[in-house]
Amino acid sequence: MHINLSGQRILVTGASRGIGKAIAQQLSESGAEVLLHYNSSEKETQELQKSLPNPSHPVACDLSNLQAVMGWLPSLVEKFGPIDAIVNNAGIAISTPDNAPTSDWTADWLKTMDVNINAMAIICKEFVEHAKGNSNGRIINISSRAAFRGDTPDYLAYASSKAAIVSYTRSLARYYGKEGIKAFIIAPGFTKTDMAQDFMDQYGEDFALNDIALNQLTEPKDIAPMVTLLCSGLADHSTGCTIDINAGSYVH
Repeated sequence: MHINLSGQRILVTGASRGIGKAIAQQLSESGAEVLLHYNSSEKETQELQKSLPNPSHPVACDLSNLQAVMGWLPSLVEKFGPIDAIVNNAGIAISTPDNAPTSDWTADWLKTMDVNINAMAIICKEFVEHAKGNSNGRIINISSRAAFRGDTPDYLAYASSKAAIVSYTRSLARYYGKEGIKAFIIAPGFTKTDMAQDFMDQYGEDFALNDIALNQLTEPKDIAPMVTLLCSGLADHSTGCTIDINAGSYVH
């Protein structure tokens, strides 16, 4: 099966590295024009842009600043034209001890929520307003297995934010489907990325490897093809579903 995304313009948040980078590469190789979101990694995003086979555009936004997020998607539509799909991949995972001072714990909690769910919700809200009536209105939100099985005490905010993504995305799928919006959740397990390095430094790679059913840790390239399929429209009747890509580490 060959997936051709020619003519589609797709926004990928957190596109400068890791899962987002692999998704952007796969989408571009399949013919899409990709908007490459980044926050501070301008150089890495520009290098990615140069390597892609189809037109792409670096677009900056600090997702921890909700004032900057509001109106950002409409500004992209005004600059580049209609957007057919969004892939909300950007996220942070701050390790915060459960015995940290409450003020520090709360600051990390609120920052995690702003980036992982609040900014994502604003982007989705404004995309729905833009894409209603467009049969190509597709949303792919990257959650985590932690949304379902929980996480360690130092990653409570991360797990909670990823769980919120699930409910929010299902609601979008259920109530905007007849207006042309399809929404999907992908829930990766532990994935070998730069962001995961803190965890590996803390717990060791063997800890992650012993937790899965396969012999190799999941890599970003293992997630990108599924995102491409969902953007294609070939799986629209899966709207509202959660697709687990966790190497058998959590089965439900």
